[in-house]
Amino acid sequence: MKKEIHPEFHTDAKVNCACGSTFNIGSTKKEAEIEICSQCHPFYTGQEKVVDTAGRVEKFKARQAASKN
Repeated sequence: MKKEIHPEFHTDAKVNCACGSTFNIGSTKKEAEIEICSQCHPFYTGQEKVVDTAGRVEKFKARQAASKN
C-alpha cells in the first residue's frame, strides 16, 4: 500500500442510534450518528416502525384520503 494516502482507521469508533443505543465499530470516522440499528430495526424486533424523514407518510395518507373522495 502507498503510505500517507489512506485515512486513519479507528478501531473503537462510537456509533449513536436515535433510539439511544450505542456501540463501537471499526471506521474511518471517530463518531457516527444513525437512525436505525439492530436494537430498533423492525426486522430484528418484529415490531412495525414508520421512519418518516421527509413527511412522506403524511403525504401518502393525504393522497389516499383525497382519492377516496
